[in-house]
Amino acid sequence: MHYPWWYVPYSTGPMLIALVAVVHVLVSHYAVGGGLFLAVETAFAYRKQHRDYLAYLRRHARFFILLTVVFGAITGVAIWWTIGLASPLATEVLIRTFVFGWAMEWVFFVIEIASAFIFYYWWGRLPERTHVRIGWIYALAAWISLVLITGITAFMLNPGDWPGNRTFWVGFFNPQFIPQVVARTGGALLLASLYVYLHASLSIKDERLRELVSRRSIRPSLAGAVMITAGGAGWYVFLPPSAIAVLPSAAVLNVFMGLIVAMTAVVFAALYFGPYRNPSWLSPGFAAMMLIFGFGAVSIGEFIREAVRKPYVVYNVVLGNQILPEEMPRLAESGVLAGGTWTRAFVTDRYPELIRDDRLDLDRLAALHHADRVALGEVLFQYQCNDCHAAANGYSAVGPLVRGRSPREIQRLILDFRNTHFYMPPWAGTPEEAGLLADYLRAIAPDNPEGMFLGGNAREDDR
Repeated sequence: MHYPWWYVPYSTGPMLIALVAVVHVLVSHYAVGGGLFLAVETAFAYRKQHRDYLAYLRRHARFFILLTVVFGAITGVAIWWTIGLASPLATEVLIRTFVFGWAMEWVFFVIEIASAFIFYYWWGRLPERTHVRIGWIYALAAWISLVLITGITAFMLNPGDWPGNRTFWVGFFNPQFIPQVVARTGGALLLASLYVYLHASLSIKDERLRELVSRRSIRPSLAGAVMITAGGAGWYVFLPPSAIAVLPSAAVLNVFMGLIVAMTAVVFAALYFGPYRNPSWLSPGFAAMMLIFGFGAVSIGEFIREAVRKPYVVYNVVLGNQILPEEMPRLAESGVLAGGTWTRAFVTDRYPELIRDDRLDLDRLAALHHADRVALGEVLFQYQCNDCHAAANGYSAVGPLVRGRSPREIQRLILDFRNTHFYMPPWAGTPEEAGLLADYLRAIAPDNPEGMFLGGNAREDDR
């Protein structure tokens, strides 16, 4: 409505955001927990004058910088590109609301980059105490960055009192802030330990040194698992009511919740019976298994966190179809095709006769050829539905969902979203525009398979 639509076939723009964001999260959490690991363990190795351990930590620091600073920075920029194209209105709201927070985050990000490079490239040239301090500067800057970004992303799920008091701190210290900071800090500790286990099992030949790394990393990883559990419980407690209602209404989310519990239990058991009780068990296969299960639990958790925001992108602030809730009455009166900036431009260019006095001319709309109605319906689909659904094929495609339905049945379904599908944005346009969308959806719906029992003929008025 406010911005031109960025069409991504099959996967949809939001799923592309999810893919990029999950990859970034798996790396960025290691950037936080791994920085803490390097700061603590470098201080320990200097204090014990353990030269072999110091040599390993230097190798690990190289791996850490390549993965978190180089690849992590690339995926971080990719997130901004994708959200700016796929969810421009939500991105605008977040930038305008938290411009001070983003500025702080960038300051700490610069500190992270500078201290990480100093920590690695000046290894052996700095006094031991100064070297450790640089490591702690990185670790603290990375954790503060996590806190700042978590406050903003938690705002998207539950802005609390912000809609009535639109100030930075009210939005930042939202009901989800503390639970998500606890959970993400725990995730950073756990994922960092799993990365360390895999790297150590592949790069350390000395069995005693490998067992040392295993023993030194186990307590943070177990603490991280506990923090994830506590933060996850708090996350659920502070969900908005409709977000809680989404969980039992979607079967896939119930399956995913079960998978998170199962994967977390597997990782916790593997940590306890492996590195904690039997450090010698640390092998590439065992470490890779733990990391894969850790990746799975975190990735599914991110999916659920995004899914329960429906029907919003920013809860109570921006609907999933990039429309502000306060715009709904105006669009219901004028229509989306005439009331949206870019939809109006399309109609004015292709069908100028349809707009009269800033509204759709319903008589001329009714006289359109079927092909033109389908074309306008496709425009409505892009702006109203494509933020969550592909068209005929792809992620959550709508075509197969309306298989066998008549245009009139589809139109009735569209107009009744508020009652039948509360997790979907309510219809924003006029009933006549719902008819256009119904014509388009019927055109892309696949036919019923041969041999299907229909139970009688369709009613004449629904054909």
